[in-house]
Amino acid sequence: MTEHTTQRVVLPIQGMHCAACVTRLEKVLGKVAGVTQANVNLATEKAQIESDSPLPVADLIAVVDKAGFSVPQRVITLQIKGMHCAACVTRLEKVLRREPGVISAVVNLATEKARIQAVADVADGQLLQAISRAGYEGVLPDNNSIITAEQDKNKRDTDRDWLIAGALCTAPLLLPMLAGLWGAQFQLPEFWQWLLASIVQFGLGWRFYRGAWAAVRVGSSNMDVLVALGTTAAYGLSLYQWLFQAHHAHLYFESSATVITLVWFGKWLEQRAKRQTSEAIRALQALRPEQAWVERDGQAQWLALALLQLGDRVRVRAGERIPVDGVIVDGASHLDESLLTGESLPVSKQAGDSVSTGAMNGEGLLWLKTTALGENTLLARIIARVEQAQMAKPPIQQKVDQISAVFVPIVLVLALLTVTGWYLFTGLGEPALIHAVSVLVIACPCALGLATPAAIMAGTGTAARHGILIRDAEVLEKAEKVNMVVFDKTGTLTQGHPALCAQQAVGISEQQALLLAAALQQGSAHPLGVALQNAAQQQALDLPTLSEVSTTAGIGVQGQWQNVTYALVGGQGLVQRQLTPESTLQAGVELQYQQGRTVSWLIAGEQVVAWFAFQDPPKAEAAAAIKTLQQQGIKVALLSGDHQQSVQQMADLLGIDEMAAQVLPEQKAEAIVRWRKQGFVVAMVGDGINDAPALAESDLGIAMGSGTDVAMASAAMTLMRNDPRAVADALVIARLTSRKIRQNLFWAFIYNVVALPLAVFGFLDPMLAGAAMAFSSVSVVTNALWLTRWQPKWAIGKAVL
Repeated sequence: MTEHTTQRVVLPIQGMHCAACVTRLEKVLGKVAGVTQANVNLATEKAQIESDSPLPVADLIAVVDKAGFSVPQRVITLQIKGMHCAACVTRLEKVLRREPGVISAVVNLATEKARIQAVADVADGQLLQAISRAGYEGVLPDNNSIITAEQDKNKRDTDRDWLIAGALCTAPLLLPMLAGLWGAQFQLPEFWQWLLASIVQFGLGWRFYRGAWAAVRVGSSNMDVLVALGTTAAYGLSLYQWLFQAHHAHLYFESSATVITLVWFGKWLEQRAKRQTSEAIRALQALRPEQAWVERDGQAQWLALALLQLGDRVRVRAGERIPVDGVIVDGASHLDESLLTGESLPVSKQAGDSVSTGAMNGEGLLWLKTTALGENTLLARIIARVEQAQMAKPPIQQKVDQISAVFVPIVLVLALLTVTGWYLFTGLGEPALIHAVSVLVIACPCALGLATPAAIMAGTGTAARHGILIRDAEVLEKAEKVNMVVFDKTGTLTQGHPALCAQQAVGISEQQALLLAAALQQGSAHPLGVALQNAAQQQALDLPTLSEVSTTAGIGVQGQWQNVTYALVGGQGLVQRQLTPESTLQAGVELQYQQGRTVSWLIAGEQVVAWFAFQDPPKAEAAAAIKTLQQQGIKVALLSGDHQQSVQQMADLLGIDEMAAQVLPEQKAEAIVRWRKQGFVVAMVGDGINDAPALAESDLGIAMGSGTDVAMASAAMTLMRNDPRAVADALVIARLTSRKIRQNLFWAFIYNVVALPLAVFGFLDPMLAGAAMAFSSVSVVTNALWLTRWQPKWAIGKAVL
């Protein structure tokens, strides 16, 4: 009789208010396939689900969400110690995903971190214990997981010292072989061979034994198992021959010692290269000052950033970094924002301008009002975006993980077949064992584990250094297929600072019309609203306060004044309201449209009383941006809610051959769908709230960093430089990174495809196998590091690639 083990999952629930909520949730959870019982407790706000088989937590959360409730979640990032290869990554991910309450777990060999998404009440200790049971060590960020520069240097110095010691012990063992190349006969005494080899085997090689034992103890296998088995076999064979065989042709102490030294050397080079791939994150983290000069209650004092509050008045002297996100309330200067935006030239800042943490103040003294702190600063969000991208795995990596999971066991079986086959065909145990050692050593899966994360770290880090933020690794594969880029017009291809250039009114004076239009836009950050406010300010108009003001995205704004409802709308607003302007107004507007200007209409009640025309010239870089994309074989389109003639004139001016005008926000998304159905892989570039649906609908959403948080959240890429030429640069670095991933995976696989048969058939001795194994890991990381040399085409006005 088969005994079933009950699986139990406990989920915290938000949104329950009464017994009816409990009943409904228990009912929908009970219908999930495999669930035997579901109990929901209103007092503790938890649901306990039991089943006969494991249930994915993500599926249960989806059911809870569909029922109208929610499961609070959290993301935990842990530093992992003791990983050495792709097999370690695969095992650790499996162990973490099996933990109750864990939704997903991604482990990165290059960063040596695990990113775990779990329900909110999963304890850190639970995860750390699971990692420990798997044979590794997890460290929380709060527990000094961020290694200081001094600690990092000490570790590198220790590794270097061990490497030098191993090389000094190995060199004498290689002297007889080197002497034989010159026809000389030299043999190191056997005792000294054993002593030197033992120092390397159990000193330098101790890390491999420790890692192998941790893996074997939990029923797993990894690179350490292969190295420990192979070198121990060579060392043990030599020891046996020395002690028990009076007549032996050769001892293999030099093979075991050389393999360990070469593998250690490869890991040392690999660590150095991995440090370079994560240089971008460290450079960004170094931008955050630890203290700020704050003025409180008339007194100035140095305070740790953790003690600062929103609204604090902060002083920044010349040559200091900006410690907070804020608004300049006094002073003027030039700021170096190159590490944040990729813009090499200093940016002029004055009172009223926003500044970001990490920017370097130039020549002036600035006083700031703090608007964002800690994780809410732009710098913190950039770091989080880069770390998220570097932790993510592209779809191709999932196949690699499946291979890595069975790779080491297959190699162990292959080594067993090698020693058995050679012994059966030759009757000699010594060469059979040595060939099996070569198989074990050559087949290290380090290169497989590093191929993808090393390229992603280098590529996304380099992109971030030049103001291009990539959301996740899947974006890289999408960017490579893009063959159409759709630009929003206002603020993306245009300067985004239109000015009021003409107006006309009927029934009221033009000044009265401007007064009402500017009043409707009071407090608005919309470019056209700002233009109206500036025009009213220039005429010293005293704006009234309207009541019941409401805004409809893509349509306009309306409010009441003196019992009359006024509305300021675009062309689509007139269509929706089914209003027709008087002929005199219509004639004036036609002239504005012919000049490519944008028009807004003022409505009083149900009557159109005025229009306002705005001129927003294209950015100086816009034409070059379009031409560069077209030279890459990418079709360019223009998408805007403006009038047909205005959009057409802009398209003609910039050389764009396809466009869609007078479209509402939801219609922008429909236009993207239409182009996708025509077979295009579409990237959408926008910067406003009304662009968010189109950004989300496109294959690849690209937000300009000067835009809204909504646009940035909807986009797969964010360009911190407000320069449309950066779109072409972003696609180039994404393609290069994707290409490096494929190159690395190709070489990692081809290396084993070629090397393993050579080792099986006796064409590689253990020393050559060790050197080749070390070279394979270093080569994929070095190949990835080529990405760090990339420069955007439009950086400082010259092309590098």
